[in-house]
Amino acid sequence: MTHTIQPGAERGRRPRLRAASVALAVTATLALLAGCATTQASADVAAKEGVAVGAHSNGAATPTTIDVPVVQKIRAELPASVRSSGELKIGVGALPAGSAPLAYTGDDQKTVTGTEPDLGRLVAAVLGLKPVVSNATWDNLFVGIDTGRTDVGFSNITDTEQRKEKYDFASYRKDNLAFEVLKKSTWTFGGDYKKLAGLTVAVGSGTNQEKILLEWQSKLKAEGKDLTVKYYPDQNSVNLALNSGKIDAYFGPNPTIAYHERQDAKSANPTRTAGTFSGAGSELQGLIAATVKKDSGLAQPIADAIEYLIEHGQYAKWLKAYNLSNEAVDKAEVNPPGLPLSNQ
Repeated sequence: MTHTIQPGAERGRRPRLRAASVALAVTATLALLAGCATTQASADVAAKEGVAVGAHSNGAATPTTIDVPVVQKIRAELPASVRSSGELKIGVGALPAGSAPLAYTGDDQKTVTGTEPDLGRLVAAVLGLKPVVSNATWDNLFVGIDTGRTDVGFSNITDTEQRKEKYDFASYRKDNLAFEVLKKSTWTFGGDYKKLAGLTVAVGSGTNQEKILLEWQSKLKAEGKDLTVKYYPDQNSVNLALNSGKIDAYFGPNPTIAYHERQDAKSANPTRTAGTFSGAGSELQGLIAATVKKDSGLAQPIADAIEYLIEHGQYAKWLKAYNLSNEAVDKAEVNPPGLPLSNQ
């Protein structure tokens, strides 16, 4: 049977369909705008209430609330996609156990705290964005930046010339490495790699300090001397190895070692710093930097936000809360000279 459509019947349906489509589009747009308004409102409220530094830090910091205004001029520098999202996705590479005072899970068992995520929260406040902190392993931190899942890494990342092939940097702290030994040990580093001959030293895998230590190991081997390098899954394992005499020293970030020394000062096996070394080698002061995907457009506004914090005193309060004022820099820089390729 043939069904005849009455003239005008199909035409009568189309306006209703178009009207429905328009209504859906308007609803979706309003929802999106409402979402952006909500995240912006959250960021504004956070800015008014101040940024909590050292929250749930389990004694690693003096909890401090720092007032930070939204700086519209710097916010306007952000890529439109980040600005409209209302969020700054901050990546930290502190799994599985983290490393105080840099980045770790706080005493409430859920807050990612430490120097690094706290500076990320301060930067987000300047930019008028809600900080969204995610914790990952060190390797997956960079995967997140590569894929866009993370906007910026704040995780004690050293500025190196090799890393600049894939990332842009905004510097914010001196990068000093240190050797930790038992207090009863008589060994000192003194800046001379030859003094490592015959020792067993622990270092974190995939870190800048590992690259430096392995370079020294190669030099010593060429001289007919041995340096044994050991790896452990987390900081607690390193501490146990040092206490038990399985290693002679640990080569790691100065903040981590300084914190551990304070915590262990009254223990049966207190430790001390046996020497420091710039994270960029003997010829250049190393720098720790916020890390973003190359050419993402985020390095400059983040550097400007850090510079604002330096100039207006919030930066000094952040460092003081963590007892790291001696690692302060005078200014934030985009892609400053980093660890040379010859040292990597």
